[in-house]
Amino acid sequence: MANLELQGRLLKKLPVQNGRSARGEWSKQEFLVEYQEGNFPSTACFNVWGMDKVNDLAKFAEGDEIKVSFNINSREFNGKYYTDLRAWKIAYPNEAQAAPVQQPSSEPANDVPAGFAPAYTPAGEPAEDFGDDLPF
Repeated sequence: MANLELQGRLLKKLPVQNGRSARGEWSKQEFLVEYQEGNFPSTACFNVWGMDKVNDLAKFAEGDEIKVSFNINSREFNGKYYTDLRAWKIAYPNEAQAAPVQQPSSEPANDVPAGFAPAYTPAGEPAEDFGDDLPF
């Protein structure tokens, strides 16, 4: 299935819902996103499941511009169908496109390409020094 994403303004966060099922404790939170579709704004209600996702949503304030990655799930109950827009990633629009910044390390780089790694020497023995001898 295609990767579904929607960008808009976080309109409202609804209260966190908690409960217990046969599978254990669960947490769920719904939130509304207002997005532009044509000339008129539209609203979509998304949900996140699990305390880790609820905590991710808590990082965003109402009014923030966000980008939501989600899946669509429908289920039947007593002859009626219910559809969820389940968010699995929420980010700021610029954050979703930016590459992660790597912090400089104080440790020496150990990114020697394959085939160029120093030869193994048993502990306590000095490595053989070839100096500037070239094999050709």
